[in-house]
Parts: sequence; structure tokens; C-alpha cells
Amino acid sequence: MFDPLAALRERSGPGCDVYLTGTVFLDIIFTGLDSAPVRGTESWARGMGSSPGGIANMAAALARLGLRTSLAAAFGDDMYGDYCREELETGEGIDLSLSHTVPGWHSPVTVSMAYEGERTMISHGHEAPPGPHAPPHREAGTAYDPDAPPCPPPAAACVSSLVPGRPQEWVATAARRGSRVFADVGWDETGRWDLGALAELAHCEAFLPNAVEAMRYTRTDCPRAAAHALAEHVPLAVVTLGAEGAYAVDAGTGETAHAPGIPVEALDTTGAGDVFVAGFVTGSLAGWPLPDRLAFAALTSALSVQEFGGSLSAPGWPEIAAWWRSTGCAQEPRRTRYAFLDRILTGCAAAAPPRRAVPTLGFRPPES
Repeated sequence: MFDPLAALRERSGPGCDVYLTGTVFLDIIFTGLDSAPVRGTESWARGMGSSPGGIANMAAALARLGLRTSLAAAFGDDMYGDYCREELETGEGIDLSLSHTVPGWHSPVTVSMAYEGERTMISHGHEAPPGPHAPPHREAGTAYDPDAPPCPPPAAACVSSLVPGRPQEWVATAARRGSRVFADVGWDETGRWDLGALAELAHCEAFLPNAVEAMRYTRTDCPRAAAHALAEHVPLAVVTLGAEGAYAVDAGTGETAHAPGIPVEALDTTGAGDVFVAGFVTGSLAGWPLPDRLAFAALTSALSVQEFGGSLSAPGWPEIAAWWRSTGCAQEPRRTRYAFLDRILTGCAAAAPPRRAVPTLGFRPPES
């Protein structure tokens, strides 16, 4: 696999590039719906895929970009859990040594319905119970095995999804150990949209909410104004704009950058935000300028929505190289904006197509 950080790592450096923890779902995705399901009727989808989801979206996107990725998560001891673990560990090369299987706990499941460029999701699951040796004050949202090696492990970076009012003490620990912290955020179910409730924001190098989240947290009516307001709380504010790209503000230098969206035919937008963050983290660890990091993240996100599912839709370097050589360099201004890929892709050779979401969890091998 092409490794964008090969020339930058030090022998005495951490054993992994990125650490993350969270909940792994089994995602079942229906696409090709003409409209939202209507109560009392049956809808048929023209396409379907299954893949690991939840935090697996981010982990797979990072691993496919060549980053050594460590994931701490709980897995159910059902067939769904076995499938997700196999896909992530064997299929994507993600380090799961800090993960564990919970006896008697079933895997969380999300059904996603994609139509008209959007998606509607229904999920079911229960919080993973603490392990037999977990301390009574085990923090919410952390599923790693307390008997595993030190967690969080030494890592160049870590990625967290901030939850209002739910402290994640491991983020502060990772920051103290020298990890660069990148974070996004989900919908605030409390409706308060209070930045003060995101305690870990103080430890973040970059905060990457979407436009709606950013405007609600900053009480602004413009994504760019929201990015500037967030830059008063975090060194680097990045606001994603969906199909319109992204906008970023560096609080230290005052630099701003905008990456326009890349027009593609969207099949399924599940996990697009996670892929964006993975692309931005990759560029950050590689030391690229802010405009290049933002443009690269927008590209990886756009490529991902052309495939089923969140985790297995993420692009790898061969797909990025194919886009650049066939489409990206074909016309201005894209040719100028992505010219930095020429230098990066020098050592990127052709590879087998990546694994994709399929309708079923797996086929039995033919009988001999």
C-alpha cells in the first residue's frame, strides 16, 4: 500500500499514526429509492449493500489512505460482530488489539435509505457493558478492554467525535502524550448547542463540524462566519459544506482556505463526513499546506459517495490517482488546484480494487 508518511516517520516515534475509539455498527444500506418510504406501503430498493459502520467509517478511511490505524471498540459475539471484525482487521489492516468481544451482546445495526442525494437512517443497539475488570467510573462512550495495553496508545494523532455533556477523558490523556487531536461533532440532542459543553474542544488542534452544526454552535447564519467564530475557540476551524466543499480558518496565522466541491453522481452519502476528516488528518500529518489539505479532504469525500456504505466506500490511493490522471488534470481550475497530487502520487502504483459493500454478509465457499 502507498504510504504518504513513509519519509516522515521517525524510528523512535509512536507505533500508530491514528488512534480512535467508538461504536461499530453493522450498516445495511438501501439505494435506488425514488422517494422516502410511505407509511402503509412497501418500497423496493434497486441496490443494497452491507458493511461495518459507525466508527468503522473513519477507521477504514484512514487505513485506506495508508495510515497505521488503531481502533478500540466493542464487538458483539454474533455473526454481525464477527463479520465487522474480519472486514476491519483482515480486510482493511486496522489494528484491533485494543478492541474486545462482549459475550452475549448483540451488534448495533443501522439501516440507511439513500434517496434524492440524502439519507435516512434507523438504528438499534445497546451500549456495550463494561468488561469484568472495568472500573466503576468507566467513562461513557469508551469501549476498549481495560486489560489491554495502555489506552489510548502513543499515536501521532487521534480522532474523536465530541458529544455535549459526555466527557471523554482519553482525549485529554492523548493530548498530554503529544497526540494531535482532530474532532468532529454530531447533532446536539439537548438542543442547547453550547460550545462550553464540548469539554474536549480545549485539547483539539482542529474542529471539523458541518455547516449546520457550526452555525448553531456559533449563533451565526453563514458557514464562513461560523468558521471565524469557531477559530476563537480552537486553533483550526474547518466547516464542511456538503457538495459545496469546505471552508477553513487558521486562528494562529489568520489564513483562510476554501475548497469547492467536486461534482459527482452521489449513490450514497453515508460516511462522507468521516472520509473528509480522514483526508484532512492525512494531509495534516503529511505537513501539507492548508489549501491542499482542504482540497484533498473534499476530493476523498466526493469519491466516497459514488459507492455503497460508509467504511467500504472510502477511496484508496489508486482510486485517487485514477481520478487525477483521467479527470482531475483535464481542465482548469481543477488542474491547478490539485497539481500537488503530481508530487504525492509519484510512488503510487496500481493495486487491486478495494473491497466494497455487498448485499449479503458473505458467501460460503463452493464445495469441493
